[in-house]
Amino acid sequence: MSLILFRNLFILLVAFGLSACSSKEDDRYIARDVEVIYNLAQENLERKRYKFAAVAFDEVERQHPYSVWARRAQLMSAYAHYMSGSYDDSILAAQRFLQLHPGNRSAPYAYYLIALCHYEQISDVGRDQQKTHDAEQALTEVMRRYPDTEYARDASLKLALTHDHLAGKDMEVGRFYMRRQEYLAAIGRFRNVVESYQTTSHTPEALHRLVESYMALGIMEEAQMAGAVLDHNYGGTKWYRYSYAMLVEGDLQPAGSNKSWLSKLWPF
Repeated sequence: MSLILFRNLFILLVAFGLSACSSKEDDRYIARDVEVIYNLAQENLERKRYKFAAVAFDEVERQHPYSVWARRAQLMSAYAHYMSGSYDDSILAAQRFLQLHPGNRSAPYAYYLIALCHYEQISDVGRDQQKTHDAEQALTEVMRRYPDTEYARDASLKLALTHDHLAGKDMEVGRFYMRRQEYLAAIGRFRNVVESYQTTSHTPEALHRLVESYMALGIMEEAQMAGAVLDHNYGGTKWYRYSYAMLVEGDLQPAGSNKSWLSKLWPF
């Protein structure tokens, strides 16, 4: 441990110790002490010693839960935990701030910080996507509550990436089912991409995989409809060329159908 870091930790512990040992009669001394702790936390934050800063901000609230310093410290603690990579602690601190001060002008940032914590824990598509779903929900909440803020604009961009990630997961699982010739299960995954994430980059391939799966099951009308949707919306892609070749090989052509579930998304 460096000398400067040791000095800061020593000061932090002394400050907490003095506060804990102060008598109830010496309220003025405690008030000054809480400023020392808060300023020390701020100093550590500025020096990017985020774990020390988070500890100090948490201590402000612990010792003086009804002070104006506590309200500031709650949100600053959430930020310090976020910067240190302690996402669960950051979420808890931000949620506590919102529970105690739901109408505070910093509430939008608290919701946004919660969304960021979930978003930055999104794993690759080969793993469980619970954090991705949590991010989707939290980002949507920011946009719903504060649609005209900078937080909502950034949340919208991150939500699009989150949807692309979730669609990618469905595509991966759908391809797995196709390799096992479990076409009904595969169709369920590809259909979810088309219905829930149709603005993502995965939609053209999902439609092509639907053509493949429906043809494998002998459901030609649905295969033709998926091919028609591909032709209408993504006619210049390789996925349409693949689907068109498959349909022609089966003596079929892309064709619209009002009976298909796809017609609810793309009427013909």
